[in-house]
Amino acid sequence: MLKQVSGDILLSKAHVLVHSVAANDPMNQGLALALHEQHPAMHKDFHHWCNQNHPKPGSAWVWGGANNTRIVNLLCQGGGYGHGAKPEKATLKNVRSSLKELAKLAKKEAFTSLALPRIATGVGGLDWNEVLPIVEEKLGDLGIPVYIYTEFHAGQQANEA
Repeated sequence: MLKQVSGDILLSKAHVLVHSVAANDPMNQGLALALHEQHPAMHKDFHHWCNQNHPKPGSAWVWGGANNTRIVNLLCQGGGYGHGAKPEKATLKNVRSSLKELAKLAKKEAFTSLALPRIATGVGGLDWNEVLPIVEEKLGDLGIPVYIYTEFHAGQQANEA
């Protein structure tokens, strides 16, 4: 069940939060920055995982923290390796592949609900009108609530009911 909501995704009651990044992303903008600030261990663990595994764009990595916190990092952008390397813009191909990986993780890990922003449209640079149909295709049949935060309102909890 996909439901578009407005509010602050950081206040979501969903089992798992999802966002998009590049490998070795500095996580210094937008939702990634907010998650980095709230969960510095996730950022550190993500970089360790990237340096150990050299993941390709289109993959996904799940992090688990205290209080059953679960965050999935979708690698929708390329780049991020090498000194001073900057993340590239996201591609629809990478979005499609990373959402496919997210769907596999959701089934394998028995996620009960997901919350995600308009992935790959901020720093990633994609058009939401092109991304939304991919989200619907890849996550629409999961059989769990999927809350898509289409409008950000700081400090406001969305109606996820």
